[in-house]
Amino acid sequence: MKKVVTIGGGTGSFNLLSGLKHYDLDLASVVTTFDSGGSTGVLRDEFGTLPGGDVRRALVALAPDRGDQFLRELFQVRFESPGSSLHNHSFGNLFLLAAERVTKDKVEGIKEIAKLFSIKGRVLPVSLDDAHLCVGLESGEVIKEEANIDNPEHDGSVKITKAWLEPEATLNKEAKEAIKEADYIIFGPGDLYTSIIANVLVDGFKDAIKESNAKLIFVANIMSKWGETHGMGVHEYAKTLLSYIGKEKFDVAFVNEGELEKDLLDRYKEQNKEMLALIPEEIEKYARKTVVKNFMSRADVARHNSEKTAEAIVEYIQS
Repeated sequence: MKKVVTIGGGTGSFNLLSGLKHYDLDLASVVTTFDSGGSTGVLRDEFGTLPGGDVRRALVALAPDRGDQFLRELFQVRFESPGSSLHNHSFGNLFLLAAERVTKDKVEGIKEIAKLFSIKGRVLPVSLDDAHLCVGLESGEVIKEEANIDNPEHDGSVKITKAWLEPEATLNKEAKEAIKEADYIIFGPGDLYTSIIANVLVDGFKDAIKESNAKLIFVANIMSKWGETHGMGVHEYAKTLLSYIGKEKFDVAFVNEGELEKDLLDRYKEQNKEMLALIPEEIEKYARKTVVKNFMSRADVARHNSEKTAEAIVEYIQS
C-alpha cells in the first residue's frame, strides 16, 4: 500500500482528502496549527489549546461515508448565538479541546477522536508549538498572525516577499516520520501562505523532505487569493512554494483547465479574486510532468471536484 502524505489545510485539503479516502492508500494529513482567527483563535487564546480548525476539517474529510451523516454533521455544527459565550464556536473545536483535556495530550486527543470516527488515515498537526505566521510585504510592511494575512486590512495587491514563524516552531515527530517514509507527498490545493507554506516554515520540515524519497505532487489552486497570491499565475505559485521547500521541481503538477461562468467570475472579481493563469512553457520549469484537466466542481463556487482530483492523482500513482 502506497504511503501518501498531504500538506495543507482549509477547504482545499478537505476536498482532496474526501476523494483520496476511497482508494487503497495509507493516508496521513499534515495540517497547519497556526490559525489565529474565529473560534480557533478564541480557544487558542483562552485555553492555550492547539489551533484545531484544520485538524477538525481533516478528521471530518476522512470520516467514512455511512448511511447517516450524524457524526460528520455534529462535528461541523457552529453556534450562532450573538451575545453568548458560545457564539461562533464550532462543536468540533470544542470537542477537540475536551479530548485534549481528557487525554492531557494534544496528539492523543486527536487520535482518540479519530478512533471514534473510524477515520481512514491519520491527521497529524505539523507542530505542537505555539507560534504565529508572519509575512513581509514588498512595501516593507510586516503583517503578523494568520487571521490578518487571511483577511487583510492592508492593500492585498502588494506582494508578499518573505514568510516566517514567531517564535520558531519544531516539526511534530509523527509528522516528520510520515514525511520521511512517504512514497508521495501532495502540496495543495490551499491558500499558499496560510495553509501550505505555514507548514513548510516549521523547523525540521525541509530536512524531512530531503531525507524522503517521496515523489512531490503539486495541486494548483483554481483561484488567486487577495493578500496572498493576487496577480500570480500557476507557475509563480509553484515557484514560490518550491523556494520554501528547497526543491527545484515538483515531480508532477495537476492544473485545472475548467472555466467558470461569467456571472461567477464577476462575483469573484468583486472579491479581488481571479482564476490562476496557466502558461504551459512556464509551469514546465517547475514540474517534470503536468496534468491539465477540468478539475472543477459543479457547485456555484470555484472548488476542486473531490472525485475527479483524487482519480487523477491515483492514476498517476499507479502508472
